[in-house]
Amino acid sequence: MERILSKYTASISELKKNPTALLRVADGEPIAILNHNRPAAYLVPAETYEAMLDMLEDAELARIVNERLAENEKPIDVNTAF
Repeated sequence: MERILSKYTASISELKKNPTALLRVADGEPIAILNHNRPAAYLVPAETYEAMLDMLEDAELARIVNERLAENEKPIDVNTAF
């Protein structure tokens, strides 16, 4: 049996009938959409998806910063006063 990473589940048929009701019941939590009792997709509210993308971008930027810090190059002083 595959692991379901959500406490809410719905079949594809239920999703087709009323996706808005599913989102309302889940109250912002992800919903595992099942096909033959196996996760086929996860339905998340738009705000959750946007937050996930922001976190991924932050993680990528942190990776770049750490990579550059590891290069041990001499820092450049920047004068921001004009």
